[in-house]
Amino acid sequence: MNTPLPPAEELALIDRELAQLDARRLYLLGRRDWLLRLLLQPGGAPAPVRWGQAAPGGPAGPSKEASAPSAQNVLLTLGAVLLAVAALAFTLVSWGSMGIAGRSAVLAAVTAAALGTPVLLLRRGLRSTAESVAAVGLLLTVLDAYALYAVGVPDANGTGYAAGAAAVLAAAWAGYGSGLRKLRIPLPAAVLAAQFALPLAALAARPGPQALGWALLATAALDAALALRVRAAAVPAAVTGAGALLIGVAQSWSAGSAAQALAPAALLLAGAVLGVAAAWREPRASAAALTGALAAVAGLGGVARPALEPAWTVLVHLLLALPLLAAVRVPALPAAVRRGSARAGAAVASLAALWAGAAAAATLAARLRVLGEVWAATTLEPDPYAPGAAAALTLLIAAGAAWWLARALSRPEPMVVAVASAWAGLFTAPVLLGFPVAAVFAAQLAVTGAAGVLALRTPARGTRIAAAGCALAGAGSASLGALDGRAATFAVWGLLGAGCTAAAAYGAAPRPVRSGAAVCAVGYATGVLVAAGAVSDLAVAWWALPVLTVPALAAALGPRLGGVRLPVEIAAAVSGVLAVGLSAGRAGTLALALALAGVVCAGAAVRPDRRVLGWAAGALFAAATWVRLAEAGVSAPEAYTLPVTVPALVVGLLRRRRDPGASSWTAYGPGLAATLVPSLLAAWGDAGWLRPLLLGAASLVVTLLGARRRLQAPLLLGGGVLAAVAVHELAPYVVQVAGALPRWVPPALAGLLLLAVGATYERRLRDARRLRAAIGRLR
Repeated sequence: MNTPLPPAEELALIDRELAQLDARRLYLLGRRDWLLRLLLQPGGAPAPVRWGQAAPGGPAGPSKEASAPSAQNVLLTLGAVLLAVAALAFTLVSWGSMGIAGRSAVLAAVTAAALGTPVLLLRRGLRSTAESVAAVGLLLTVLDAYALYAVGVPDANGTGYAAGAAAVLAAAWAGYGSGLRKLRIPLPAAVLAAQFALPLAALAARPGPQALGWALLATAALDAALALRVRAAAVPAAVTGAGALLIGVAQSWSAGSAAQALAPAALLLAGAVLGVAAAWREPRASAAALTGALAAVAGLGGVARPALEPAWTVLVHLLLALPLLAAVRVPALPAAVRRGSARAGAAVASLAALWAGAAAAATLAARLRVLGEVWAATTLEPDPYAPGAAAALTLLIAAGAAWWLARALSRPEPMVVAVASAWAGLFTAPVLLGFPVAAVFAAQLAVTGAAGVLALRTPARGTRIAAAGCALAGAGSASLGALDGRAATFAVWGLLGAGCTAAAAYGAAPRPVRSGAAVCAVGYATGVLVAAGAVSDLAVAWWALPVLTVPALAAALGPRLGGVRLPVEIAAAVSGVLAVGLSAGRAGTLALALALAGVVCAGAAVRPDRRVLGWAAGALFAAATWVRLAEAGVSAPEAYTLPVTVPALVVGLLRRRRDPGASSWTAYGPGLAATLVPSLLAAWGDAGWLRPLLLGAASLVVTLLGARRRLQAPLLLGGGVLAAVAVHELAPYVVQVAGALPRWVPPALAGLLLLAVGATYERRLRDARRLRAAIGRLR
């Protein structure tokens, strides 16, 4: 290549151009990398520019599993831990191999270096590193304190020295943290060290739980004062305060006399004052007021506990908690104190009510003994350990407190508790007080009636549900207790039935309450009739006849029942089923009961809105006939069923002519079923061949006629009976063949069948849908 420039100048020009090209290339590569990062980021924010050549194989480098700050923290924490381990090893292992001067010099130099290094690190902006080194320095001060004890005062009291060391370290760490405010570790460490000073000093001066409790409470007071400026101090205040209160409660409950309970009561009252004071100064400390109020109740109640029985002790605690509920109506108190005190009172009242409710429930559960021997007129011996009047009084006071709280707060929830507690107290009071049986039943019926009236008239939904539940529970308990005597059974069940009837007739009440009362009325009527049958000394089978008057009366009243008609009819149907079950012991009585039940259903089916009961009437009549035929030993039911089937089919044919849209089930179903079903049952128990043959032929004819006329009832009834006859006839041969085959053949055939069905599953489903649609199009 020939150029006019000298070789040296040309070489210099080329070098400059190459340098410019390299610079341009680096800039373009960096720009390309930045654009790719911008496109790949989800938010579209620009990524930091990395000038230089892009990494080969893609626009971005490999993803980082840890960020720089997290990796830094791990390294610093690991370094601090290793230094701490080394310091412990040096103090515990290598300490004895050095002289006193060497030991003091090494510890002083290392501690000073560890505490002074964070100052230099903070000036350079290395805050995390400074935190780690400071943590090692704080640990070294603890080791210094241990070394001083081991060398300087080895004969001193270890607990007392630990208390003093904790106080000195807390002060030193607090001063160190105040000087270096950028460090986060020293001040919390100082607060933590301060927690051990007073408790350890108390244990050193006077070992025992009482001194420890006061020391913990004093520490909690100091922490609470500090928490007003440093929020983190609230946690140790709560911990130490809780420890003091737990010690006070344990000492109070283990006291054997009122004098012994005074000291823990003073501790608990002091804790209560501290909690209320904390809530007074801090609006968010309602939990402190709650804890303090509970401590006050526990302290004062603990003084009275040794002189009282457990039941009365619960009542005393409840009485002490009542003033706490009144705090919600004292506007002069801070909001935190009002909330905490009211919640404490509600908690004590709830626990007392639960205890009293459990005691009352255990007392009422004794009525289950009546089921062992009904109408035995047993007299239960009083339980010497029963809570007595204390449980009932506790429930009533708790109910009054809940009612007052509901009025004060204008909330419905306490009213539910008031209703339940008042009912439980009034219902169990006669039993707990040992009243005569007649007085017990009279009082309990009155309380149950009052709960029922409240359920009928109150507009509040929660109160209504609670009152209805109490009324139901009271009625059940009184009914169970009445089984102890015949006169009591009729009197109590009759009164409860009359009350339920009146409640069901009260039109102003909500429909669910009236429906429940109507069902209970039907149940009591049935129970009274069963009891009347038992008194008459008749056989159990004959008890069914008076019981059938309940569904008969329900069917007769019908539309007059209004909104409770359906629940009454359902309950009456259950009574009818009970009557049939009672008559099952004798075939003749069972047939009579079935026929009477059929008459009831037929009478109800006269009404247009109860036509469906006609099917039940027909089934009951047929069942009564079959029972009567079985009792008579008839082996040929066709002689009795065919005279019914032929007129029924004629009537169905005439109806279909007048009304072509009538269903084949309505027209032909009853007539065909009247003969086919009994004949099928007889054929399955007949070892001969004539009956199955005739029945199979008749079923085939019915099936073919149903298919030709496109009628659903003949097709399905005839086909079903024909299939059942075929199975009956082929069953012996199938059993014989199955016994002759090897045992592995049936599983193999079943497996092949499953495979075949699985292979053609979709087509079989389509065919099944077509068959269902075809049957659905039949009339």
